[in-house]
Order: sequence, then structure tokens, then C-alpha cells
Amino acid sequence: MHTSAGETGLPRNGRFTRGWIVLTVAFLVMGFGFALRNSFSVFYPEIVEDLGWTRGNTAAMFSLSILVYGLLSPVVGSLVDRFKPQLVVALGIVVLGGGFALCGFGSREWHFYMLFGGVVALGTSMIGITPLASIVVPWFQRNRGMVFGVLAAGFGVSLVSASGVQYLISTYGWQNAYFIAGLAFMAVMVPLVLAFIRRAPRRAVPAAEVIKPTDMPSAGQPVVQGWHSIQWTFGRAIRTPQFWMLWLAGFCQIGVAEKIAIAHQVYFFRDAGYTPMAAAAIYSVFGIAFVIGNLSSSVSDRLGRERVYLPACVLSIAAASMLFLVRDASQPWMAYLFAVAFGYGIGVLPPVLFATVADLFHGKSYGAIQGMMVLGISSGGAISPWLSGHLFDVTGSYTPMLYILVGSLIGCGLLVQMARPSRLSPVASRDVR
Repeated sequence: MHTSAGETGLPRNGRFTRGWIVLTVAFLVMGFGFALRNSFSVFYPEIVEDLGWTRGNTAAMFSLSILVYGLLSPVVGSLVDRFKPQLVVALGIVVLGGGFALCGFGSREWHFYMLFGGVVALGTSMIGITPLASIVVPWFQRNRGMVFGVLAAGFGVSLVSASGVQYLISTYGWQNAYFIAGLAFMAVMVPLVLAFIRRAPRRAVPAAEVIKPTDMPSAGQPVVQGWHSIQWTFGRAIRTPQFWMLWLAGFCQIGVAEKIAIAHQVYFFRDAGYTPMAAAAIYSVFGIAFVIGNLSSSVSDRLGRERVYLPACVLSIAAASMLFLVRDASQPWMAYLFAVAFGYGIGVLPPVLFATVADLFHGKSYGAIQGMMVLGISSGGAISPWLSGHLFDVTGSYTPMLYILVGSLIGCGLLVQMARPSRLSPVASRDVR
């Protein structure tokens, strides 16, 4: 069957189509936008030392930001479904950049809870994975794994920025670094989004057979044939066990494990004796490996989701377990080996999970369904940074955090294996036309 370039987003005659332009700008929005939020890991020790707060109370602003981000994601998904996406995303950039810049004037805990935990979170939800995936995925109907890999790579690039943020802090002070980064983000990204972000043109597709929720295939039936004939609405999706298994997997994997690594990794290595710049460099290496893992996840379009997800999960568990052996800065090779192995393994996981959700629950309500998934992720992220900091304040050690990190990775692997998405949708992106 002939498929036009506009339907697939693939280049024709050596020229990039509109779909690739939209994906490129979405990648930049993810990279620069989440660089602001994820820079918390670098600002975190500076704020604690300068203002004299506890680690738990300071980490709470990151937890609050993730919680608010998740609570707003289903709403933002609906906004993108209804209004011009370029306006929603551009407004999010202004809110995110403005709130981040104002953090430079913060001097009390409630200032950061309101600005970073509230305003920055609102802006991040408007430029996050829910709106961007809703915009980009329709341009690439047959390559969902690739799309989520590129978007997740944008998130990974945000982690690489740690050394640059540390340079700003060392040169201008942490207050001015907030101001400079926030304004620069707005100045660069708003024009790009308004110029190039567009919704994909609607294609004429055969109407799917409407199946009542009571008619949905049970666990004992041959479900592949019937699964894609269902017109997936938000209500139907949340009544399936597969949705909740993937929801919990996201809670454990991205919400707990990934957010612990983002929030506390720099502080962990500084406690072990590494200089601030060396700890930030390790974090940047982690980010580079994360990006490579994101891009590698696209092979799940050919091999199947579990065949890529589960080995990456095992690699992440093995790498995280290495941190139990880090006692000082005398073996830097171990720190960098952790950064490479853990960054790559945990980088593979998010795009495969998001592609799995798109495989199983694609349709006109995908924005709201994806938003609910992000709420699950954010629920885990709302707990883990604060809890890890609080446990350190109580015990004086990051060992409890490491047990939570490893346990959450084991949990997400088991949940995806139980969901068995390939039984319902064997690399569905190549079956749906």
C-alpha cells in the first residue's frame, strides 16, 4: 500500500518533511526545558549549604514539582487535543522559564515550594512528554519506538547540561544562574515553537469496530485479533489490568528509580569525596549514556517491547548495585562505569514503556491516557526524592536510598513481564495502518 511522506513523517527526495521538523523542535523543547527542572541536582547542594536547610526539606521542592507536573498532565493532554498545540507549548515555555528565573530571588523554603514546586511544574507539564507525544506521534504512525526514543533523548540531553549549570553557578552564583538560564530558555524556544510546531493533518482511516467494555477480550482469549478493533477511550483503558500494570511500572521505573538518580546522584558522589565539578561531570556522563540508551530503544520497533525492556532493566539493576561499593573517590573508574551502564540501561526503559502504552491504547483519547500514565510516574517522583533526602537526614547514609533504587527496578521489570504487551500487540506500530 502506498504511503505518503506526510503520513509517516519519513523524508522524501532527500528533504525533511514537516513531521521531522516538528520532531526536531519537540526534541529541543524537551532538552532545554527539562534541563531547567533537572538542574535541581546541581543546585541542590548549593542551596543546602548556602541557606542551611536539611536535605529532606530541600528535596521536597523537587518532589512537589514532580507531583504537580503529574496532576496537571491529564489536563494538559486534553488542552493539546482541543487547542492549537504551538500556543499551549509556547505558553508553557514562558511559565517554565519565568518561574525558574524567579527562583533566583528565593530565600525561604516556601518561595521555592511556590516557584519551583508550583510555577515551574505548571510550565513543565505544558512542554512535557504528554503534550509533545500527542503532537508528534500522529506524524509517525509506524515508528512509535523511534519517536519516543528521540523525545526521551531530549530529556537525556537535559542531564548532560549539569556541567554547564555548574559552570554558571561557579562563575555567577546560584541565584544569577537561575535568572540567566530561565530567560535564555524563553528567548530561544518561544520563536521556534510558534514557527514550527503544528498538529499532523488528519488521515482518512477505516473506522474501527466499536466494542463494548464487556466485550473486551479476557485473559484466556486470543486477544491480538480483537485488541486493535477497540476504540480506546480513557474509561476503557483504565478498566484493563494491562493499563494498571504499566502504570505501576512507570511509578517504579521513572517515578522512583529515575527521579532518585536525578535528584541525589551529584550529592551522593560529593559525599563520597568528589569535587563539585567532578560530581557534575559524572552526572553528565550519565546523561550522555542515557541519551544513547534512549536512541537505542528504537530497536523495540523490530524486536518487540519486552525483548528490549527486560535486558535493559537487568543492566540497570546491576549498575545500581555497584553504588553499594562506592566508599570514597579513590576508584573513579567505578563511578564512571556506573554512569555509563546505569545511564544506558535506564535510558532504554522510558521510550519502550511509552511506546508500549501507545501500542496498546492509541486513538483519539491518547492524550488523556498518556497524561494518566504520567500522573502515575509523577506520583512515584513526588515521593522518592523527598524520602531519599529524609532517610539521609535520619540515618546519615544513602544506603536506604540504594535499596529503594534497586527494589523499584526489580518491580518494574516484573510488572512489564506480567503485562506481556507483545501478546496483545506484537510490535503493533507495524500492524496499524
